[in-house]
Amino acid sequence: MTPSPRTPGRQDAPHEPHPNHDRGLEFDLSTLMTRRSLGMFFGAGTAAAALAACTPGGSSGSAATTGTSSASAGSTAVSYTHLDVYKRQAPAASASSSAAASPTVTRAIAECSVEIPQETAGPYPGDVSNGPNALEASGVVRQDITSSFGTSTTKVDGVPLTVTLTLLDNANGCVPLAGAAVYAWHCDRDGKYSLYDSGLENENYLRGVQEADANGQVTFKTIYPGAYNGRWPHMHFEVFQSMNNATAAGQVLAVSQIALTDAACREVYASAGYETSARNFPNTTLKSDNVFGDDGGIYQLAAMSGSVSAGYTAGLNVTV
Repeated sequence: MTPSPRTPGRQDAPHEPHPNHDRGLEFDLSTLMTRRSLGMFFGAGTAAAALAACTPGGSSGSAATTGTSSASAGSTAVSYTHLDVYKRQAPAASASSSAAASPTVTRAIAECSVEIPQETAGPYPGDVSNGPNALEASGVVRQDITSSFGTSTTKVDGVPLTVTLTLLDNANGCVPLAGAAVYAWHCDRDGKYSLYDSGLENENYLRGVQEADANGQVTFKTIYPGAYNGRWPHMHFEVFQSMNNATAAGQVLAVSQIALTDAACREVYASAGYETSARNFPNTTLKSDNVFGDDGGIYQLAAMSGSVSAGYTAGLNVTV
């Protein structure tokens, strides 16, 4: 686990596409990095079980699909995961781990070995690296990130989404990173970012920091992000050694992104309020996305379950 520069990884994109997918260069503050060693946290033969383990509230009896679903918006919850996988050799879970009693964390430890790909923080991080700084503002440490904090209390609308990240320390035997901190942020249902987009400069919703518990887990309650031209639907996050580092905008351990599943996106974007996203979503695929495109996002594709009416859950193992 080696601290990373604040903005490592591949280039992110602003809202407008560019023919060669090398978008937003005027905003990006990082240079390209090669992928770390290949691997995947799901084996094809255990995809359904892995989904149940990785996603809080997931069910091993739920249907798993690769990108389509028979479920319609508002229907009974259906689970989605990525089946284009590579089975990897994984170390055995440590019996001495303080989190070993948790099935979710036991599974994550057993699948730990490949570090999360390092990505750019993108044009709109709000972490002082590109203009505004939300990290040192009072109120940024919170689980529910659906409203602004400080001078504004604006609350955004959208389909509910609960995201849980399980942080693991690869260099020290894949033990849970208890006490680490995560800063997460993403766009609203129209594809716009607080602090940056026109009219939202004084808003800071859909941004927040959480400290990892004894299981190395952080959970954010938010809304399903929208789709904007040039990018596959995603969320950004930075991992810090401690809460003090996070709230002081200190050096990060990892900067990466979460890719959302095709099936869930199709359902959400067919619902009321996501009309802009419904128009934008078909314009970029996982393969053409300039962050996830080199491997289809297999290391960052969340395990997801839920429905438009009940809301969705997303889970991802994050090895640093």
